[in-house]
Amino acid sequence: MHLIWTLIVGFFVGLIAKFLMPGRDPGGFIITIFLGIAGALLAGWLGQKLHFYHEGQSAGFIASVIGAMILLFIYRLFARNREEG
Repeated sequence: MHLIWTLIVGFFVGLIAKFLMPGRDPGGFIITIFLGIAGALLAGWLGQKLHFYHEGQSAGFIASVIGAMILLFIYRLFARNREEG
C-alpha cells in the first residue's frame, strides 16, 4: 500500500510542478510520477543538509513540489544548451 501511495503523491507533486512551470517538458504519466518522487527526495535531502528536517524525516508536500520545480529548471537548462549546441 505504501508504494501505491508514493506513486499517487508523486504524480500530484509532478503535476503541480509542471503546472506551475509551464513549457515543454519531457514525458507523460510515468515521467510525471518520477519527477514528483525525485522532487520529494531532493527536497528531503536538501532539507536535511540545511537542517530543516531531522535525519530520516521526509519532505512535506510543498517542499516536494519545490524540489520537482528545481529539477524541471535544471532539465530545461540542459535541454536548452543541447538545442543551441
